[in-house]
Amino acid sequence: MSLHFLSALLGVLTVLVLIQAQDQSAPGQVNAHVASDSIPRQHVFVMLTMTHMSNKHIMLTWHVSHCQHDKICWRGFISLDCGLPEDVTYSALKTGINYISDAKFIDTGVSKRLGNSEKLSEELLQYVRSFPNGPPQFDLHIGANVWDTVKFTNLSLIKTSEIIYTPSLDYMQLCLVNTGKGTPFISAIELRTLNNDTYVTHSAESVLLKFLRLGLGSNSITNLEYRYKDDVYDRLWFTFQPDDMKQLSEPLNNDDILLQSIYKPPAILMSTAATPVNVSAPLELGWEADNINDQYYLYLHFNEVEKLAANETRAFNVTVNGEFLYGPMTPRYRSADTIFTTTALTGAATYQVSLSKTKNSTLPPIINAIEVYKVKDFSQSETQQDDVDAIKNIKNAYGVARNWQGDPCGPLKYMWEGLNCSIDGYVPPRITSLNLSSSGLIGQIESSISKLTMLQYLDLSNNSLNGPLPDFLIQLHSLKVLNVGKNKLTGLVPSGLLERSKTKSLSLSVEDNSGLCTTKSCKKKSSHVPLIASISAIIVAILLVSLGFWIFKRHKAAVTNANSKKRGSLISKQQAFSYTEILNITDNFKTIIGEGGFGEVYFGTLQNQTHVAVKRLSASSVQGYKEFQSEAQLLMIVHHRNLVSLIGYCDEDEIKALIYEYMANGNLHQHLSVENSNILKWNERLNIAVDAANGLDYLHNGCKPPIIHRDLKPSNILLDENMHAKIADFGISRAFGNDIDSNISTCPAGTFGYVDPEVQRTGNTNKKNDVYSFGIVLFVLITGRQAIVRAGGENINILEWVIPIIERGDIQNVVDPRLQGEFSINSAWKIVEIAMSCISPNAVERPDMSQILAELKECLSFDMVQRNYGSTRAMDELVSLATISETTVLAR
Repeated sequence: MSLHFLSALLGVLTVLVLIQAQDQSAPGQVNAHVASDSIPRQHVFVMLTMTHMSNKHIMLTWHVSHCQHDKICWRGFISLDCGLPEDVTYSALKTGINYISDAKFIDTGVSKRLGNSEKLSEELLQYVRSFPNGPPQFDLHIGANVWDTVKFTNLSLIKTSEIIYTPSLDYMQLCLVNTGKGTPFISAIELRTLNNDTYVTHSAESVLLKFLRLGLGSNSITNLEYRYKDDVYDRLWFTFQPDDMKQLSEPLNNDDILLQSIYKPPAILMSTAATPVNVSAPLELGWEADNINDQYYLYLHFNEVEKLAANETRAFNVTVNGEFLYGPMTPRYRSADTIFTTTALTGAATYQVSLSKTKNSTLPPIINAIEVYKVKDFSQSETQQDDVDAIKNIKNAYGVARNWQGDPCGPLKYMWEGLNCSIDGYVPPRITSLNLSSSGLIGQIESSISKLTMLQYLDLSNNSLNGPLPDFLIQLHSLKVLNVGKNKLTGLVPSGLLERSKTKSLSLSVEDNSGLCTTKSCKKKSSHVPLIASISAIIVAILLVSLGFWIFKRHKAAVTNANSKKRGSLISKQQAFSYTEILNITDNFKTIIGEGGFGEVYFGTLQNQTHVAVKRLSASSVQGYKEFQSEAQLLMIVHHRNLVSLIGYCDEDEIKALIYEYMANGNLHQHLSVENSNILKWNERLNIAVDAANGLDYLHNGCKPPIIHRDLKPSNILLDENMHAKIADFGISRAFGNDIDSNISTCPAGTFGYVDPEVQRTGNTNKKNDVYSFGIVLFVLITGRQAIVRAGGENINILEWVIPIIERGDIQNVVDPRLQGEFSINSAWKIVEIAMSCISPNAVERPDMSQILAELKECLSFDMVQRNYGSTRAMDELVSLATISETTVLAR
């Protein structure tokens, strides 16, 4: 929705957070005649006001201690007008509260002025801090815990969300998180201190979310809401009078003539009371629970507004769903009393509060105000503070350009990019993995890294870091992987790191740092390096000239030879086999092991006992001959460890065959089938994904001209005896010009369920079509489901099934149930995010395979760290991941 519509379609979200200290006292049933002017500074009530509009995860951090500064804190209130220009302050007309801009508390978002609508008459609604794009639904978080989901069904209303919160530190972090359905936006944040003895939940892991707060005696149609100055805490009250009740009142204008309780309900609301129209009937109030398992705390406020005669009495009992709560209650004249539940109400779909007069009472029951709060679980611990301080210092030192906002390790779904954390639910999370590879880092290695004492994996490779490799890295005793390759580091590698590397307790990668030495002697030889380099350069130049001349002669001879042969013949370094040799290799085509794009595939054995796979062209296949030619010609010029290798060919009259390396473990489709009892483990699936991405990245970015596979699917991903994956079946692959992102018109090709819808729609092909197919392959790997499932007479695409589950945040039901929960949640979310980016409807928004490969490696590292390198292979894999360059000889 564009901004100029917002003045007409205005939604406002107000969020109040009442913050209390941790030393909470036990509650009682009635708190009467208790006055307290002492409001500890750490007890804060926060109100956020949102005016519809975002697509970013945002975080606002403010320190409660800011109340020490008059410019930030006014009479104990912190009031931020979000989006307000930084140098603007004002005093609200209705309340007199001073407001400042949020600009100093946030480092993201866009400030927008909404217009001059009558609904924007209040100053704090004029500006909005927005993160544009999408409909209005998003999540609110405090630190690592989810607070609320904001939904605007009617954009003409103001929405208020309030919370009573006890911070563990002298600051709190409020996050607005895009969940894929919403556009975070915010108009105001307001923090208000509370008395410590109010609203007690008996649990440090629970907070109270306001469910309703009503003044029940007023029947005014001109003033429907009250806040400061009527409420000293600036709580927002609405007025409501049920149809079966009438008003009793006695004017009260200030607190001086009302003896207040510690809850301090507004005197103006306590001056009116609701009572049943039928004086013999009970007074009844109720609400419906959002969920039968939700827990609620109830607060009822009473003040006698009539001066009773000597022969008059008002006494009643209070029940909730028929269960006795308190009684007999006798409200006192001009005295605010409060009844509240000491344990949470739960287990019911609806709740009914009944006030029934006693037998001796001459007057019906009354009530002045009611509050209901829903219990919210905040059991997710925030990241250990030393780790938080360290990672923020690292962010600031390097100017990390990532969306590092809020708590680093939580919520789990929104863990900071490049981090992995230890989370067990009992102790604060600790950062165990930091990946800042290819992040544009400049300068020396930041000393704050030494504060991440639980770090196991550190990747600073492919940056521009300079200076020495610091000794403090030796003190990171939990460190198992350190990769600082491809930087500009100088000096001697600390001996402690080298010793740990020798004992294999640390995988150390320091390659491509020209000034970095691993022994003292290498520094002494440094003066000879320029001379050696010069001589080497001359030798290399001579060799290159000679090689170029030799290649030119070979090329000329090859062209001449090729022109003398019939069209379609195959010339390459691969071995040519006769038909008789093919018969011997395959034992007269004895064993069929598969079926390719143009014929059957047979098991074979060469004379040196090497096992091979022989793909034979069917004599009846017309299209197959073109595919045979295409695959043979392509595999003769491309070579990569994640592409199936061509060993030889047979091109003898009508007999056409290709001989490949044998892949002992068949194809990926076979391993994911329901019939296969050997379930692929989670780390095996991640390794297969990385291998396949390596192969596809080579085709797209390592080949000149680039090559598009056009039929990527699990049955075309083969597995060797070590379960390493290689891409196969290049019969319909195409090599295009260097501008691979341009669209080239070809005949549509591929397999239903894996083909990019854009290809089916336009007929145009580019490398992003392979990316889409790869995304489907990832989802098949993750879920264990086929790309297309036949159900109820219809074809169900895997995306129709999986995307709704992902949007619910239910990762457990996304991952293949046959794994029985044996997988890393962090890596699962990461690979799901990668797959989602691959299948974006807009091809331009899909990432390049090089980016996908880098993110999959990060995903694999998450899983390896979580497995604590429990096997030699896991360590070997991680070392390989960190050190092996994917650069290979380019196909020309």
